[in-house]
Amino acid sequence: MRPVRLGALAWQVQRQPDVAGWAERLDREVAFAVGQGAELLVLPEYAPLEIATQPAPDLIGELRKACDLSPHAIKAACDIARTHKVWLLPGTLPFRCGTRIHNRAPLIAPDGSVASQDKHCMTRFESELWRIDPGQPPAVFDTDFGRIGISICYDLEFPALTRAQTEAGAWLILAPSCTDTLAGFNRVRIAARARAMENQCFVALAPTVGNAPEFATLDENHGHAGIYGPVDRGFADDGIMAEGEMDRHGWVFADLDPARLLAVRADGAVRNHRDHPVLPPAAQPASFT
Repeated sequence: MRPVRLGALAWQVQRQPDVAGWAERLDREVAFAVGQGAELLVLPEYAPLEIATQPAPDLIGELRKACDLSPHAIKAACDIARTHKVWLLPGTLPFRCGTRIHNRAPLIAPDGSVASQDKHCMTRFESELWRIDPGQPPAVFDTDFGRIGISICYDLEFPALTRAQTEAGAWLILAPSCTDTLAGFNRVRIAARARAMENQCFVALAPTVGNAPEFATLDENHGHAGIYGPVDRGFADDGIMAEGEMDRHGWVFADLDPARLLAVRADGAVRNHRDHPVLPPAAQPASFT
């Protein structure tokens, strides 16, 4: 493991005419972040969905078009990662897998090779309106700066998923998100800070932001980018390492050092990572006497 400079982007949703238009925008953003010294970049859940606009807002039409264009969008993102020699999570997109559709986050290496994490827990919108299916269980990804994990939006609200990744050696969790209310964003933000605290790890949150009435799916988006760490010795008293402005497009950056995590896990005021129960004990009725 080694330190890495990470960039998390709050992405303002905009209509794009095609994959090439989205790729040009992505390339500009990546070039800027690399110019700031970043080696690892995370963009929001469904950010590339802006390639799927219709003549009029249409939930199912946008889903179908996104599925059709997803392989082309990821190929373009792979070319961008290779050009800039950067680790890149370019957002998530719905992918057809046989008769099923999964919400998939590709992680692209600087050589253009790609691995992916599927969303495991579906929101009501995804399951009831889009019929998105749960994908594969939590994975971990080996990089030249150590092992990391990806937790897509709603997945972050379920501690066991992130715990499986940190127990498998992940010291950093990338959390792309897309929320259409402040309450939804706050659920994910609170979850990001809680996962960082209880696992004594880093969590990087990247949301979609802005209003885009030309979309049925991305019409309203709220949040800000944030990077969070343990709430203990050697870290900020609130665990916040960097945060952007609410509902404003832009990057936040942080230099993340896994050695700091090892130190706090070994000699923090508490040892959340070590003391985490393997299985929570079953609750029992209390007796009044």
